[in-house]
Amino acid sequence: MRIAIIPARGGSKEIPRKNIKLFAGKPLISWTIDIANNCDLIDKVVVSTDDNEIAEISLSYGAEIPFIRPDELASDRSPVIDTIIHYLKKNSEATEIILMQPTSPLRKAVDLYNIIETKLQRNCRSIVSITEAYSHPSLCYKILKTGELSNFMASPILKRRQDLSKAYCLNGSIYLANRDFLIEKNSFIDESTVGFIMPQSRSIDIDNNYDWEIAEMLFMKSL
Repeated sequence: MRIAIIPARGGSKEIPRKNIKLFAGKPLISWTIDIANNCDLIDKVVVSTDDNEIAEISLSYGAEIPFIRPDELASDRSPVIDTIIHYLKKNSEATEIILMQPTSPLRKAVDLYNIIETKLQRNCRSIVSITEAYSHPSLCYKILKTGELSNFMASPILKRRQDLSKAYCLNGSIYLANRDFLIEKNSFIDESTVGFIMPQSRSIDIDNNYDWEIAEMLFMKSL
């Protein structure tokens, strides 16, 4: 059984009550629930939350809430993989898990279908969504304690930007893996994980108010 899990804590700090704040007229989490529920390649859509209001809103949009997440898995330091493993221990019928963050409202149904189809075609155990990085690692710097700049890479590649190979980063939108892979690796990613490329325009992961404004602007522009 392929199950979509949407993690949604109640204690978001940068944007209070972020997961149920209205985004383009609907609770943010509802956009992710709707896409998952409308995908016939997904057997069940579950929201994992520690918050009763989030649970009620999620239920109203058609998600299942099998249990309220325990407090020890709901702090801002709790890795999301711990929530996934917790669910797997309680649900023996799940053979594949799709992790879908509610903070990625710009993903499209085609992204969801295509990542599942790609996993089937590649016969891989794990696949995650990525997007082209805005800045190549060779062009990035860190600031030392003394204030000087130091190249982020130990051995930077000194080339023109247009000559550099493309670099990609996780966009936080879709993670898909087999049950046994998750239990074995305690992660959605290892050296065998396949990357599924999504456009930058659908890859914003809302973390702060600036992200929210950009995401909502792009969303309204796409209508």
